[in-house]
Amino acid sequence: MSLMELIDSDLKIAMKEKKELSVSTLRMLKAAIKNKEIDKRVKSLSDQEILEVFQKQVKQRKDSIAEFEKANRLDLVNKEKSELAVLEGYLPKGLSETELKALIQKAIQTAGAKTKADVGRVMKEVMPQVAGRADGKTINQIALSLLN
Repeated sequence: MSLMELIDSDLKIAMKEKKELSVSTLRMLKAAIKNKEIDKRVKSLSDQEILEVFQKQVKQRKDSIAEFEKANRLDLVNKEKSELAVLEGYLPKGLSETELKALIQKAIQTAGAKTKADVGRVMKEVMPQVAGRADGKTINQIALSLLN
């Protein structure tokens, strides 16, 4: 079953069970996927490309939560957190910090990185390996700390 079929199936179930939050979140996600298909001029996206859309949506929710907390809008924070929980249910299991450090350490050796200026080469090496299981910002911070 492809990821898009899973989303469609879960949307139907959420509609039958009258889970309004899940329905609205999955509809927003489907719209984002459709927009990406239109942008790329393709009939359907691969599962990897759909995961990228998921990651973008998750990042948007996290950014929104931070902004709403600054503005003291707890009603919107709770809504965004609920949507985030729905979206994260579809993402692959994340890597632990120790697993990330090991991957980054290996990438540093492979890329021959010595200073913080080489962090771009490390990121280029690590990002395809983690594909949806870690945030780029976190990877960058760990890489910078290892490249003292």
